[in-house]
Amino acid sequence: MRRTDREIRDINEIIQVMEQCDVCRLALNDEEGYPYILPLNFGMRMEDGQITLYFHGAETGRKYELLARDNRVSFEMDRGHNLVLDEEQGNCTMEYESVIGRGRVDILPEEEKMDALRVLMAHYRQEDFPFNPAAVPHTTIMRLTVEQLTGKRRAKAHPAASRNAE
Repeated sequence: MRRTDREIRDINEIIQVMEQCDVCRLALNDEEGYPYILPLNFGMRMEDGQITLYFHGAETGRKYELLARDNRVSFEMDRGHNLVLDEEQGNCTMEYESVIGRGRVDILPEEEKMDALRVLMAHYRQEDFPFNPAAVPHTTIMRLTVEQLTGKRRAKAHPAASRNAE
């Protein structure tokens, strides 16, 4: 990371950023040499220092074909976007928090789907959301075992706030 002053080093802070994100973008390896990027809803679990992300989707699609060839992925999620204008100086910047990482994805077997779906629902609503069990066999659940991740934060004091503090 070039701007180490913006790096989030505390894993608990990185987890907090992830918990507040509502979309995770997965980048898969395309057979044509280009990344294939998907915005996905997700759920997250942390056990014994291991972060696992869960995603759901239809039974078929390009993502599954690509994952069957190469299950290595990168991911990105971000939040807290705020444009900060400094009209006096004639410039602007953006506040944000982001997490970038990589890992490997596997497709869950039928017997693990319900637990993963509960993790997904807990991220957005509630863990015990009564979803229709008839839909579960027609839903594919992907599990991303995170192997590496970094967090980054850009927070800039607003010019008016900075002037008032002096």
